[in-house]
Amino acid sequence: MDGLRFAFGTLTVLPARITRWDRDAARSGMLCAPLAGLVVGLFAAAAGGVSLLLGASPLVAAVLTAVVPALLTRGLHLDGLADTADGLGSAKPAEEALRVMKRSDIGPFGVLALVFVLFTQVAALAELYGEGWADGTVAVAVASAVARLALTLASRHGVPAARPEGLGAIVAATVPRRSAALATAVVLALVGAAGAVFSPYDALRHVLAALVALGAAEVLLRRCVRRFGGVTGDVFGGVAEVAGTVTLVALTLG
Repeated sequence: MDGLRFAFGTLTVLPARITRWDRDAARSGMLCAPLAGLVVGLFAAAAGGVSLLLGASPLVAAVLTAVVPALLTRGLHLDGLADTADGLGSAKPAEEALRVMKRSDIGPFGVLALVFVLFTQVAALAELYGEGWADGTVAVAVASAVARLALTLASRHGVPAARPEGLGAIVAATVPRRSAALATAVVLALVGAAGAVFSPYDALRHVLAALVALGAAEVLLRRCVRRFGGVTGDVFGGVAEVAGTVTLVALTLG
């Protein structure tokens, strides 16, 4: 329960009183992150699906779907994406780049990252909803769970924190590699089952989309570790947004 409270309390605005703020709770919380993502995804999918049933266009449904996760996460991951983009684009030494990321304002790289990621998400969702409400709603739930699975993997042993304080320092290197691999296997199995609702081919397609997304998130994670010396809360947000966006794009292919 401490892990569930940690996951929902840090990753969503849903009522979950955090009872413990330590690395043991963080480890359990990061293992529960995909579950928190699934809940957010179900809320987002419900918004899109209901709007379609009420006669909205796929584009309007896509916009409403993209709004819900931003609201349910306080824009936390989008803010992290913007700050990470500013840090990577600053071309400054690690310490100065971290200071850039900690500022409250958003620079040009952050703005560009937000614009392109949100446009990409809406465009992919509109195409998926255009294929059918079921295609879109399943894709939303899958993308949201995969995005938070990327957080679990980013919290694995061997990935250091860039700062001695903050959320990144609490969760960094808390998840054993074996536990991260088990969580990945469970989520991928569920993703395949979701795709199997349509056909065996779609089961494979959904799993491949998740793997491609996790690979893209891993590329960003490694880049940030080399650039900043480790991870921060902002990096976690950027990793989640990249994983979720790539999942949606990959599901439009094939």
